[in-house]
Amino acid sequence: MTRIAIVWRAAVVACLLAVNGAGALATEAGEAPCSGVLVGEYRQLASQTKTDLCEAFHDRLVLIVNTASQCGFVGQFEGLETLYQRYQDRGLVVIGFPSDDFNQEHADEAQTSEVCRLNYGVSFPMMATTTVTGDDANPLFQKLNAASEAPSWNFNKYLVDPKTGTVAHFGARSEPLGGELEALIQSRLSE
Repeated sequence: MTRIAIVWRAAVVACLLAVNGAGALATEAGEAPCSGVLVGEYRQLASQTKTDLCEAFHDRLVLIVNTASQCGFVGQFEGLETLYQRYQDRGLVVIGFPSDDFNQEHADEAQTSEVCRLNYGVSFPMMATTTVTGDDANPLFQKLNAASEAPSWNFNKYLVDPKTGTVAHFGARSEPLGGELEALIQSRLSE
């Protein structure tokens, strides 16, 4: 290995350590590290159970969406659920993060859960209501916002590829089905 390659690898390792901590360099099974974007543990909606995103989804293509159950775009839950059902066996997971940043989410998580699960049949993981914009954004959205752009409204979609660490952003008006988002999902799952 050349000196340049050794120096470059050392710089990459130092960067990963700074961003993710030493534990993120390799999993217990010796697999490739999880994307720094997914590092973190989040509480599930209307539950005390927490999910470590890196541990649970390091080997999946991850679509993260900031949701709001009283938003005019709430019908996108149907398209998101269809994406999840259509591609989960090929490696896609959809994760919803309800937020009241735009004043369109119930204060009671049980009501939010009811809208998602009963009204729209959502079976993909939904996390607890959280902040997704500004300095108070949860750590995941701070990383997503830095890697692309912050949500300017509800139902922004972030496609995270843990294998490459890339983040692709799709705005609120971007429909889950039949457009650029679904085409990119198909492309990434075919690689």
